[in-house]
Amino acid sequence: MRILSGIQPTGSMHIGNYLGAAKQWLKLQEDHECFFMVVDLHALTVAQNPASFSKETKEKIVELLAIGLRPETCTLFLQSSVKEHAELAWIFNTITPVSELERMTQFKDKSKKHKQNINAGLLTYPALMAADILLYKTEGVPVGKDQEQHIELTRTIARKFNTTYGQTFAEPKSLIQPEGAKIMSLIDPTKKMSKSDGEANYLSLFEEPESIQKKIMRATTDKGKDIKYNPDKKPGISNLMTIFSLFANMPMKKVEQKFHGKGYAQFKKSLADLLVKELEPLRRKKQELLQRDLYIQEILRQGQRKASSVAQDTMKEVRKKVGLLSLE
Repeated sequence: MRILSGIQPTGSMHIGNYLGAAKQWLKLQEDHECFFMVVDLHALTVAQNPASFSKETKEKIVELLAIGLRPETCTLFLQSSVKEHAELAWIFNTITPVSELERMTQFKDKSKKHKQNINAGLLTYPALMAADILLYKTEGVPVGKDQEQHIELTRTIARKFNTTYGQTFAEPKSLIQPEGAKIMSLIDPTKKMSKSDGEANYLSLFEEPESIQKKIMRATTDKGKDIKYNPDKKPGISNLMTIFSLFANMPMKKVEQKFHGKGYAQFKKSLADLLVKELEPLRRKKQELLQRDLYIQEILRQGQRKASSVAQDTMKEVRKKVGLLSLE
């Protein structure tokens, strides 16, 4: 199966990104043809500081390598380094109804958060996302639950293009992990973990040990003291239990048994110790890779060549079907 997924370049990858999507990439790269990209064009829908943007983009590639993506088994590249993404997105813009874009949950949410910058890119973001996916004739897209709406729109756009211009694109399916696809905020466990809500709300995958300890001990829990998994009635402890279960590779029932009769403080200490143990090797690997600039540049050039080869073939077919005049 051909797989594609992407991640924003800004902000350090947090455990929600990892458990909800990136961890799945590590398994997929072993058995499938995988394309993984840093979506720097998508990131421009929010104002970026040019002086730091490229540095953050490079750092995201480093983080993906640090968690275990291997250039010899997958294609790792920058979205902006393959110009066909923008070209196909424009063509999709011409066949995508504005009403479909306006109903997207992400557009509504970002418009509220960035009232001073409600730009056209926020609205047409899903058309570019569809282009990202369909450009590589992708069959499966590993995503978090919050992105499933965009994959459904991608299928709609594929059908519209096929109906209008002839069969070209297969309809990709979402690959969502049954557990941990939505890790919640450490402070407000009714909301998804997000970097935009402040540092106390999320836990970076590359956090310093001392900071991990502090954030977990300060994380929101619930009334009572029983370590019971019940997201509706006990969202705080249930979120922390989900994190423990996934990092310890322990079924939730066993987590409950392990901490039966123990209080929140003891559970939090055990969770913090577990996270320090599991995350410290990743933090060290990231620091090592940040010193290997030439190695990172070569990986990106290699990824660009592989991705561009596939993208150019797709766009040659698309241009012909749309009726764009060829100069060859």
